Amino acid sequence: MRVLVVEDHTELADSITRVFRREGLAVDTAYDGETALDLVMEVDYDVVVLDRDLPDLHGDEVCGELAAKGLRTKVLMLTASVSVADRVEGLGLGADDYLAKPFAWAELLARTRALGRRAHPVRRPVLVRGPLRLDPARRTASHSGTQLPLTTKEFGVLEYLLGAEGRTVPADELLAKVWDEVADPGSTTVKATVNRLRAKLLDASVIQTVPGLGYRVD
Repeated sequence: MRVLVVEDHTELADSITRVFRREGLAVDTAYDGETALDLVMEVDYDVVVLDRDLPDLHGDEVCGELAAKGLRTKVLMLTASVSVADRVEGLGLGADDYLAKPFAWAELLARTRALGRRAHPVRRPVLVRGPLRLDPARRTASHSGTQLPLTTKEFGVLEYLLGAEGRTVPADELLAKVWDEVADPGSTTVKATVNRLRAKLLDASVIQTVPGLGYRVD
């Protein structure tokens, strides 16, 4: 899942980013609305976590712009305002969910993951293909009943490949969805991660390389 965090309080923005990355999400960060809109035009985000009370370009305007573009990206709006009227207004602007500050980290993460699933309506909460089973919410993966000790990025690659349901996924698509702005696009990161993932499976051939096209799970 690729997430954009838009928050002008840098300490809070960086804290959200750290928590999300620790939980396996690919996260970019913007500290103002203009930068956020520029990034959204460049990257296909699943979820934008948007502070409503941004200076300069207000969060309401950012949310309106995102809604006007007709993107499938889901918006989780954060605000210190807690009244029902404020929540209704925020949702009316095009936000998909609303969370008041201060919030619990577990709830922020759960709501973000839920919106990410809604961005991919055909994707099931638990992904199963042949002997592979992956539960994103519990962060568990197994092969023929054997639990797999996966790193964060190995888990992310397997989750995305299973979600593709047999479609061949290009390496640059994996890089865009599983990694974030700190990744080096010219590196062999994806290939190395796929190789490590294969080494942990009971049958490495489950993940196939399609020459010149990418990877798929059969």
